[in-house]
Amino acid sequence: MSYPIKYDQSISEKEDFWRIEAQKINWFTFPETILSTDGDDLYRWYAGGKMNTSYLALDVHVEQGRGEQLALIYDSPVTGVKKQYTYSELLYEVSLFAGVLKSQGVAKGDRIVIYMPMVPEAVIGMLACARIGAVHSVVFGGFAAHELAIRINDARPKYILMASGGKEIDKIIPYKPIVDAAIKEAYFKPDGCIVLQRDFIPCNMEHDFDLDWETLVSKATPATYEIMDACDPLYILYTSGTTGAPKGIVRDNGGHAVALNSSMEYVYDADPGNVFWAASDIGWVVGHSYIVYGPLIRGCTTILFEGKPIRTPDAGTFWRVIEEYKVNTFFTAPTAIRAIKKEDFEGELFHKYDLSSLKYLFLAGERTDVATYEWASEMLKRPVIDHWWQTESGYPMLANLAGVGLIPVKPGSAGKPMFGFDIRILSPDHDFMPPNQEGAVVIKLPLPPGCLPGLWNDNDRFVSSYLTEFPGYYFSGDGGYRDDDGYIYITGRMDDVINVAGHRLSTSEMEEIVAGHYAVAECAVVGCHDDMKGQLPVGFVVLKHSYDTQSNQIALELVAKVRDTIGAVAAFKTVYFVERLPKTRSGKILRKIIRAIADNVPYQVPSTIEDMTVLAELKWVLGKR
Repeated sequence: MSYPIKYDQSISEKEDFWRIEAQKINWFTFPETILSTDGDDLYRWYAGGKMNTSYLALDVHVEQGRGEQLALIYDSPVTGVKKQYTYSELLYEVSLFAGVLKSQGVAKGDRIVIYMPMVPEAVIGMLACARIGAVHSVVFGGFAAHELAIRINDARPKYILMASGGKEIDKIIPYKPIVDAAIKEAYFKPDGCIVLQRDFIPCNMEHDFDLDWETLVSKATPATYEIMDACDPLYILYTSGTTGAPKGIVRDNGGHAVALNSSMEYVYDADPGNVFWAASDIGWVVGHSYIVYGPLIRGCTTILFEGKPIRTPDAGTFWRVIEEYKVNTFFTAPTAIRAIKKEDFEGELFHKYDLSSLKYLFLAGERTDVATYEWASEMLKRPVIDHWWQTESGYPMLANLAGVGLIPVKPGSAGKPMFGFDIRILSPDHDFMPPNQEGAVVIKLPLPPGCLPGLWNDNDRFVSSYLTEFPGYYFSGDGGYRDDDGYIYITGRMDDVINVAGHRLSTSEMEEIVAGHYAVAECAVVGCHDDMKGQLPVGFVVLKHSYDTQSNQIALELVAKVRDTIGAVAAFKTVYFVERLPKTRSGKILRKIIRAIADNVPYQVPSTIEDMTVLAELKWVLGKR
């Protein structure tokens, strides 16, 4: 069935569509009700259906005779450790740790916070929680104690699963002092910490609540799965904005499993037995959906990579992994590809490896600029697919659906809507925007299965944050437009639109133009305060190494290029050359902080920032001490 027909069916006959998709997973009791509302008049999918996510990810494949297939490959260039688990082996380890949790009194509905680096035990902990019905909340290992304390207070976990430390290139990060400080700060006190000792950084077990992971496992008895209702929560994942308390995004069991299985089939064209690699972190939604749950539910082999795109040991590390494990589908962030491009623009490292197994490269996490897309396409000589989604959605909302049939690529567009997402472009007055005119990107309710059903213990905030500004719709917070062919372009957060002397202009469009220059490795364009015009766009540019001495000429070329493309109205006249841009650990450029530093106004540094020292470098370039 073609994409247009199937998409129209998913919108006009949504219950029938998602009933058929639900039949593709193994239920203990198939839901009689596909779509309903709860007591708060919020939508729910598959209420009354009985299942277990851990069972779908592990037991089913063993029962079907595929227990000897590789389920999980662990590759850690930062520690030099590699390890592999078949589905049978991973099922045993998960069942055993589920027994550990039960022996400590963890019951269905209890919360467990997981604060761990990219190690197999983190995945085992997630699946063990899902097995016994405990709700896991993975907290990215880069968060400081205060941020961890906030999440402890909100989730109220019975236990914290943690490692003694992590390693990033040449830096060792002790986790125990962070967790101890967080527990001390938090007013809610967990019953204990289960600590995985890592050889390169063992920690002292100095508190009564400290329990040794391996000791508990050695005494455990494997535990079977609990019967879960489809609407029972599977996990809580906190967003990490720069303002306000983090939102506890809730994911249910049933809709999540159905949606991820569908996305693996339709978006990623991943069949059982394929090798799927999402180069992300389990602390982010990509890691939840496409390192752990999606590939395993689908019956793929998934890769857990503890490293970086460069310096572990070099910019060829991603290509090494693809060759070594015969990766079929690769998913990473544009910023990772830009980092590789900067270090190995001519592809000297790239051409050392055999990538014949690779079918697709998928990019998401932030907008894929045309220059990065074109470089990756030229190098790989196979489809490079931009797609767009959020923590809140849990899986792609826009994509070029490889499993249905690829459509022609339009660089700069994230493709067309995934099945079930009725995406509209609205004006601030709630009018439908005509083609090629930018507005707010919204999704007509109900959201399809797998999207957040609410926020943890805060449905009022869920409604006010997402459902109030455009009644009847979910507001994504992003701006964008639809072209004449139905392709959707995400231009960035709505606050990326600046007002220059009464003219509304998109900094993302200017950024696209700047990024396309032959000498530019990476860039950000932000709207900075101007007494005369209100705001003016300012470019912050990282040059490729070989062009460092030509910055004056390049600045003139960039200004001229924006003027020639957009016109004088863009008023793009200022370019700063920097060694690097401030980013989160997931690779997102912190444009708000760049703007705040440029405007010399107060700002809050997010706990997810990759390197604080870059802010001082930026201030020095701007002459702001």
